[in-house]
Order: sequence, then C-alpha cells, then structure tokens
Amino acid sequence: MSKPEPIIVPGAVAPAGHYSAGVRHGDMVYVSGQLGGRADGTHTFDEPFEVQVRAALDNVFGVLAAAGLGPENLVKVTAYIVGIDNWPPFNAIYAEVMGDARPARAVVPVPELHYGYLIEIEAIAAATGN
Repeated sequence: MSKPEPIIVPGAVAPAGHYSAGVRHGDMVYVSGQLGGRADGTHTFDEPFEVQVRAALDNVFGVLAAAGLGPENLVKVTAYIVGIDNWPPFNAIYAEVMGDARPARAVVPVPELHYGYLIEIEAIAAATGN
C-alpha cells in the first residue's frame, strides 16, 4: 500500500499548524480546509464575504494545481460558512468559478471560524486518468 505524500504548493505560505495543504494517497488527493489567506501572506478576514470565497477557492485550486489536477478532478467539496445569509452569494460564486465541474458538495453553516474568517473549504479529488 502506498504511503500518503504531502502536496507542497509552490509560492504559498506554509500551513501554520501540523498538517499539509494537501495529501496524495494513491489516485486520491485530499485538500485540507482552505481559508482566504493569500500566497503573499495577506489575509482576507476583514474583507467582504465574496472576496473570502474567491480567495479560499483559489487556495483549493492552488493545491489541486500543485498535484497536477484541476476543478474537473474534484469529487467532493465541503464549505463551512459563517452565517446562513452567506449561502446565496457562496452558491453564485461557486457556480461561476467551478464552471462545468459539479462535484458532490456540502455547505455547512457554522457559528465562527479561525481568525475570524467567514468561509473554509476542503475538498477531495481523483487523480485517475492524469
């Protein structure tokens, strides 16, 4: 059985905790929860929800790209959002950014997230065929 391999995202800020931004195990890639931090080390927690959504999705796509994958490889996405009122704007931006990709998805309203962010997104992708 193959050993899980951490995915290193070139140019991204290293994770602040004891985890990897993503892990490849066999044909599967697991993307850790991504907040709206930017590769240059700046944060979006004080910016509008819509900006945070785009930044978090950019971070998910950055991990996928480092693994040689794209949105079309996603099989499951889980988004944790602060405030049920943020569901419609999340859904609109998600649909725009994902295009034709339609992985299974869960949106989980939560009372708060680390550092005051309003969204965190984790994902699972299949590398089969790549």
